[in-house]
Amino acid sequence: MKTLNWATLGCGVIANQLAQALQKQGRNLYSVANRTHDKAIAFANKYNIEKVYDCIDDVFEDENVDIIYISTPHNTHIQYLRKALANGKHVLCEKAITLNSDELEEAIRLANEHNVILAEAMTIFHMPIYKKLKEVQLGELKMIQMNFGSYKEYDMNNRFFNPNLAGGALLDIGVYALSLCRYFMSSCPDQVLSQVKMAPSGVDEQAGILLMNPDGQMATIALTLHAKQPKRATLAYDQGYIEIYEYPRGQEATITYTSDGHKEVIQCGDTSDALVYEVNDMEQAILNGSSMCLDYTRDVMKLMTEIRKSWDFYYPEEK
Repeated sequence: MKTLNWATLGCGVIANQLAQALQKQGRNLYSVANRTHDKAIAFANKYNIEKVYDCIDDVFEDENVDIIYISTPHNTHIQYLRKALANGKHVLCEKAITLNSDELEEAIRLANEHNVILAEAMTIFHMPIYKKLKEVQLGELKMIQMNFGSYKEYDMNNRFFNPNLAGGALLDIGVYALSLCRYFMSSCPDQVLSQVKMAPSGVDEQAGILLMNPDGQMATIALTLHAKQPKRATLAYDQGYIEIYEYPRGQEATITYTSDGHKEVIQCGDTSDALVYEVNDMEQAILNGSSMCLDYTRDVMKLMTEIRKSWDFYYPEEK
C-alpha cells in the first residue's frame, strides 16, 4: 500500500498533535502550510517536515499531497475545503467542519464530484471506547445527559468569544456533545428546544438544549464557556446506564446494571492516542472508499444550524 502524504494547514495545538501522532507511527508530516510563513518554518524544523509552502494556496496544487488536515478557525474552513476538494485532495477538517449546513452540503458535493474522502476530525467517532460501547447490550436507549463546561476569561479577542473567529459554545464544545448523542441515538433528533445566554461580544456563552428523535430517545445538553463543569456523559438504557468522564477523548466507561446495581468498568484505547485513531481511520476510509461518519457529521451540523437560527444568531459570513 502506498504511503499517504499528509499536509497540515495550520500550526496550532491540533497540528502539533497530528505531527506527534504520525511520529508515533514512525512517519512525519510531508508538508506544512500556514498564513504566517515564519511559523510554518519553525513548525517544519520542530517536526522534521520536508516541505514548507511560500504561499498557503500552494498546498492544494502539490501533486504529492494526498490528505490535508485543516485546523484553522471555523469560519475559514469552507474557503480551504473548496480549494482542497476541487484539487482532488482528501480532507480531514477540524471540528466544527463548517459554519452551517449550507457550507457542509457544498463541501460534500465537491468531495463526491472529485471522488475524495471528506471527514470531520471528531474524536468521538474514532476513540475505541465508543466502538466498544456500541457492542454493549443494555436494552433500549432512553435518555442521554451531557455536560461540557470550560472556564475561559472574558477576552473578547480570542477565538472563544470572538464572532469574527466563529466563537461561541455551540461550535466549539457543543459539537462534541451533539456528536456523542447522534452516535448513540438510533436516528437524528427531529424535536429541538434550547435556551441561550450570550456573551458580551454577542456569541453564545452558555446554552441548554433538549432533543428527542422519532424513536422517543431524548437528550439534555448543558454547555458553558465561562464556568467549569465536568465533561460527563450518561447514557441511560432500560437495563442499565453508562457513565463516561472526559468524553471528548474518552478511554474508560462505568456501566451500572439496573437489575442488581453492580458496576462494570470498561477500558479501551488511550486518550493520548486520539489523533492516532483519527489518522488510522482516515487512511482506512481512503483505502476502502468508505465514509468517515459523514452522515453523523451532517446531522450534527443540521442541528447546530437550526439551533442558532432559533437564537437569531449568525456569524458575519452568514449575514
